[in-house]
Amino acid sequence: MKKLCVLMISMLLFSACTSYKSQYVSFRPPEAYTNYREVNGVSMGGEAYPDADSAEKAFGFDIKGAGLLPVMLVFDNKSANNLELISGQTFLVDDGGNYWPVVPNNTAFDRLESSTQFASFFGKGAGKGAILGAAAGGILATAIGIASGKSVGEAVGKGVALGAAGGALIGGTQEGTSGEREHRISDDLRSKGLEGKPIPAGALANGFLFFPGEANSAKELRLQVRERESGQVHKVSLPLNTAKK
Repeated sequence: MKKLCVLMISMLLFSACTSYKSQYVSFRPPEAYTNYREVNGVSMGGEAYPDADSAEKAFGFDIKGAGLLPVMLVFDNKSANNLELISGQTFLVDDGGNYWPVVPNNTAFDRLESSTQFASFFGKGAGKGAILGAAAGGILATAIGIASGKSVGEAVGKGVALGAAGGALIGGTQEGTSGEREHRISDDLRSKGLEGKPIPAGALANGFLFFPGEANSAKELRLQVRERESGQVHKVSLPLNTAKK
């Protein structure tokens, strides 16, 4: 019985306190990708993460299951021009020929936060934390009662009262860390996202564009980049279903 209580406590605490860990994603020079393109002195290449496993390795959780399909892009801007991605004219094309627009970073986080996958993995707010905490507190108090030689009935009765205190403690911790965790995830998406970021002259830059997770495949990326100084726009097509070199 005591071993069972310890196991249940561990499971409940883990459920209430799952944390977010930012993942660092390696990349290669644009020339190392089979979809490599060069336009006016700017080299570019990249890859998509259309399935849950590859996306989870890149972000630390199943971002695809939470409603987003990430595409990594790498730019080597050897030109003398500062560039910007025109996200409103950049589209993911799936195997069926359907076009999917870029999901802006703020919308991407809102989509994550409201997804059932995100909620089941991280938990939502103080309410859930308090419920889990109360349960863990009750089990803990019951286990203490049994360990001290009390009968199961007696221990359970005392566990209810002591569980309320345990629940407040664990629930409060969940509430205090929830906002911090969400802030970290939001910052992580912004830091990894290419949307709205300049690509300076002479810079090697990489980052992600986010597309709706409803897209089940990623065949091609059709993007537009603008030279900030001249305003000249370049249209580029990057196939995404090719094997890596």
